Amino acid sequence: MKQIRQYLLGLVGAVLLTSGMVSAQDAGSNSIESMNVIQQGSVLNVKLTFKEPLKVLPPAFSVAKPARIAFDFSNTTNGLGRSSQAYNEGDLKSANIVQAEDRTRLVLNLHKPMTYEATIEGNSLLLALVPSATTQGATAAVEHFAKALPSTSANTVRDIVFRRGKDGEGRITVDLSDANAGIDIRQQGANLVVDFANVTVPGALQKKLDVTDFATPVVKVNTVQKGPNTRMTITPQGLWEHNAYQSDTQFVIEVKPIIENPNKLVQGSRGGYQGEKLSLNFQNVDVRRLLQVIGEFTGMNMVVSDSVGGAITLILKDVPWDQALDIIMQQKGLDMRKNGNVILIAPREEIATKEKLDFESRIQIGDLEPLVAESFQMNYIKADAVQKLLIDPKQTVLSKRGSAVVEERSNILFVKDTPSRLDEVRAMIAKVDIAARQVMIEARIVEAGDSFAKNLGVRLGWRQTFPDGAVSIGGGAVSGQLDMGGTQVNLPATPRTGNAGTLNFLLFNNALTQFLTAEISALEADGRGKVISSPRVMTANQVEAIIEQGVEIPYQQATSSGATSVSFRKANLALKVTPQITPDGKISMKLDVNKDTPNTRLSTGAGVAIDTKHVKTEVLVENGGTVVIGGIYTQETRNNTTRIPFFGDLPYIGFLFKNREIIDDKTELLVFITPRIVADNLSVR
Repeated sequence: MKQIRQYLLGLVGAVLLTSGMVSAQDAGSNSIESMNVIQQGSVLNVKLTFKEPLKVLPPAFSVAKPARIAFDFSNTTNGLGRSSQAYNEGDLKSANIVQAEDRTRLVLNLHKPMTYEATIEGNSLLLALVPSATTQGATAAVEHFAKALPSTSANTVRDIVFRRGKDGEGRITVDLSDANAGIDIRQQGANLVVDFANVTVPGALQKKLDVTDFATPVVKVNTVQKGPNTRMTITPQGLWEHNAYQSDTQFVIEVKPIIENPNKLVQGSRGGYQGEKLSLNFQNVDVRRLLQVIGEFTGMNMVVSDSVGGAITLILKDVPWDQALDIIMQQKGLDMRKNGNVILIAPREEIATKEKLDFESRIQIGDLEPLVAESFQMNYIKADAVQKLLIDPKQTVLSKRGSAVVEERSNILFVKDTPSRLDEVRAMIAKVDIAARQVMIEARIVEAGDSFAKNLGVRLGWRQTFPDGAVSIGGGAVSGQLDMGGTQVNLPATPRTGNAGTLNFLLFNNALTQFLTAEISALEADGRGKVISSPRVMTANQVEAIIEQGVEIPYQQATSSGATSVSFRKANLALKVTPQITPDGKISMKLDVNKDTPNTRLSTGAGVAIDTKHVKTEVLVENGGTVVIGGIYTQETRNNTTRIPFFGDLPYIGFLFKNREIIDDKTELLVFITPRIVADNLSVR
């Protein structure tokens, strides 16, 4: 813009772009005799009086920032006797009239962009200027991201987090207490300024963050309190662009790096044309002169091939300059190549032929260029793995004359090729020969059990013995001692573990000839237990790791000959994991967790049964976060009753003829996984 301002302000000797146009004075010289300005309502009228009448309207172009309109008159001199004149009439500040040889340019300096209509009346040129509605908002420097909405509570910044995105962008996340905040974004010099209207920031968050180590376009983030508002100043470097979005109370602004494309006039990833807008009005103008206008407007160094020629008629209003240049090249069959801030414009066929010749010459140079040998010491990767990359037939890095040899003992790669190919090999090795990041994975396998059992039983017996002891009903007596072997009801408590408690009653008469025995057994057991297994393993990024601990149980197995042999079956606690660190610092894991325990209760002659618990899945976890990847919950409820028919159903005394067992067992298995990225200079505790 500096170049175009100087140009429009009237540098004497500037080349005026009117050659090839039809003029009113092709045979003689004309001159500007007077210039009058008058404001009528919203219309600004400018009247130029010439020595001789004009036959055609002059070519013109306009600039939005700063607002100016320029007219070119060929074969015309400045007859006013002055090169500048201040008017301050309406939106017209001043006018500059610059003469170079027999050409004159009139520049109208405006307060804001305007459009015009030009008519010829005798010796006069009448210009009617009105404000341009389409460009009035183009000079706004502030991007109103969100308007402030009414809120009953004070809005505060709760947290500010900076992270590196997967594409190398700097991502600043601002957590607000209220989503209804007004946010304005603007570019101020080399910085990006974000204002949060009526938002306060705590003193702990009012600080300058140095984020250079994240390797993003953002270098610093400074947050301060500016009156009732919070101001965040983001300092990027290099080529960058930004976008912003808000989700509930979280406002996110991303500053992305721009990879310069030498074939794009305006850098950036956003689609469409992005150049500054301008207006062009040329009738039958020489293409080379028109390209010179655009070059002066943009400040680009432009080289136009000698084969570019012809004339074009162009009327454009408020279009991006890169679109205007694209239209001109399409109409005239031209193409361009950009190198830094220099643009080469030539016919398409000429550029294609030149590039083809350059490519063929590079191939010929590569075939004749002498070979150079260089050795590369591999630090973190195997040299043979790099060799496979270099000689991969699908995408060979080496030339057809190049070679790569591995010395396995010292892990050195010897490469012989042209210097240009060696530069590519060196760059590739620098990217692949890096230390793999380490990950510590901790698994916690929790087995919780809650068991309850209640068992109630009875043993009931009756016996009658005659005095001489010859006859005994329900049992017998030996040496006057009671024999409890005679039991008519035998339904005692049957506990799963331990012994049941018993209560005995014995009733007999005075003669000791009739005996009634009763034994009540009961058991109530309530047990709780927890088994925790915590295997941990450390591995490199994208490398599978296995850790297991357990026993191998022997069992006999028949062979094909009929004999038996001893085989072993594993009952292990095993953790198999393959971690992958994502670009945003999370961890993706392929997990296989197995927990086997021998079941001695189900053992047979063929071997011991194995209780197996197995979880296999793939999860994405935050660094240091914990996720539950599996859970098994079982509950066993039983209510068993064993009774003597008829007697067990009698009211009041039926319990003497039955056994009752109540069981309620609960078991639960949970598997927790916690991954942590191990820093290069730190260890995980």
